[in-house]
Amino acid sequence: MRSLSTRLAHVRLIEPVVHSDARGFFLESYREDLLAGLGICDLFVQDNHSRSRRGTVRGMHFQPGMAKLIRCARGAVYDVVVDVRIDSPAFGQWEGFELTDTNHRQVYCPDGFAHGFCVVSDEADLVYKTSAYWNPDTESAFAYDDPELSIAWPAGLELTASARDAAAPRLSALVDRLRDLREPPPGPASVTEQVSR
Repeated sequence: MRSLSTRLAHVRLIEPVVHSDARGFFLESYREDLLAGLGICDLFVQDNHSRSRRGTVRGMHFQPGMAKLIRCARGAVYDVVVDVRIDSPAFGQWEGFELTDTNHRQVYCPDGFAHGFCVVSDEADLVYKTSAYWNPDTESAFAYDDPELSIAWPAGLELTASARDAAAPRLSALVDRLRDLREPPPGPASVTEQVSR
C-alpha cells in the first residue's frame, strides 16, 4: 500500500498493490500494520455497505470520535471529505477523490472530517469501516450543496438525496454544535436506524 498526496492534512488517499492476471485480481484492502505505517492507527469496529444508483448523493455526515476507511467495491463514486474541526485553519475546506472498482483506491477520512459521495456509474457499492459505532445522538449532517463550501460535484448528474440530507443545514449553522459536541461513548445502533440514513 502507498499513500498518495492530498491537500487536506491527515486525509489519506491509499493505493493498494494489485496482483492481476487473466483470471482477475487479488489485493489486500485492509492490513493493520501497513496502514499504521501510513499513520492510520484507528481501531475499526464496524463495517458498512451501501448500494446506490447513478446520481445518488449521500452526505455530508460526521460524528465526533469516528474515522472512516472508504472504498468503492463496485462501480464508481466521487468521494468528498470536508474539514469540520472548528479550530482548524482548513475548516470548511473540502477535497474530492474518484474511487472505482478498477483503481481500487481508498480514502481515510479522519475524526474531525465530514464525508459524502455521489455515484457516477449506473450503480455503485460503497464499503467502509468506522472507528466508532453509529450514534444518532451525536451524528450530524450538513448540506451537500452548501453554497458557502461550493463542493464541485461531477457535472451532468441529477443529484438525488434522502429527505434528511436534502433538508440538512449549512455547515455554518452547526458551528455552535461543533463547539459543544464531545466524543460519545460507543454504542451500537440498529440496522433499521442506519438504513434510513
